[in-house]
Amino acid sequence: MRGRAKPPAAPLPQRDGIDPVRVRLPEDPDGRWATVGDHLRERFAGAVGAARVAAMFAEGRFVSVRGTVSVDEPYAAGRYIWFHRDFAPEQPVPFPVGVVHRDAHLVVADKPHFLATTPRGRHVTETAVARLRRELELPALQPAHRLDRLTAGLVLFVVRPAERGAYQTLFRDRLVRKEYEAVAPYDPGLVLPRTVRSRIVKERGVVAAREEPGQPNSETRIELLEHRAGLGRYRLLPATGRTHQLRVHMNGLGLGLVHDPVYPVVEPEGAADDWSRPLQLLARVLEFTDPITGEPRRFESGLRLSAWPDE
Repeated sequence: MRGRAKPPAAPLPQRDGIDPVRVRLPEDPDGRWATVGDHLRERFAGAVGAARVAAMFAEGRFVSVRGTVSVDEPYAAGRYIWFHRDFAPEQPVPFPVGVVHRDAHLVVADKPHFLATTPRGRHVTETAVARLRRELELPALQPAHRLDRLTAGLVLFVVRPAERGAYQTLFRDRLVRKEYEAVAPYDPGLVLPRTVRSRIVKERGVVAAREEPGQPNSETRIELLEHRAGLGRYRLLPATGRTHQLRVHMNGLGLGLVHDPVYPVVEPEGAADDWSRPLQLLARVLEFTDPITGEPRRFESGLRLSAWPDE
């Protein structure tokens, strides 16, 4: 059976570092849609309202490879249409995205706290990938993995889309050594180092993940580097990459990370970010063998956790 042909290149440029939305008109065996406008109104009215869809047609916002699409054009299944969605205002994250390495294949960024890696939910243009595309003039830049919005540190981006799969495979197959640093309470009665293995479950729509009995699906080695004034600085070495894994494992030991808004207690959602209270978790080291060049790679963050200032 022959596969679907590759979609053509988008006729619209990126806007604010974000690609246009691509829509493929589906088959219509019952003849429900006489025109392109009929289909797009039905498709998007629930999200933005029929009046907004009509306004976007009037503004020439819907485009095909042949040019602007009018509301009354006959419906044709399989046709591709592109448009830029409306971006809601976002509060700028007042910290720069550092770059610790850049070459023809990779950009290794030092992502600040509070900045999402990729567009999701209410964070779209204020994301690391959108900023780097704009600032470095690399519109094809793509992340090879993701780092939580509240976590700072190293994120690997791929310059050439054709090479993205090779770097993503490294993370999927656990061929990247990842080292994190965290600040949390110090417990003199807790024996460290230790390896924590547990079953972590994260449900869609539920903020916090939880540990359950059963076959472990997560593993973290936890080491105490130093302690003072009731706090410890910890090295965290994850062997797996479950959502919130490091925070869940530390909290399970009674060592909830400093300024964590979820563990052990979920704070109310919707409040503005407090830039002075970043989650004390940093992706400090990425280490792997480059799948394209074959050379060993090791990158280290230049950021520091604010709850553990240099003395």
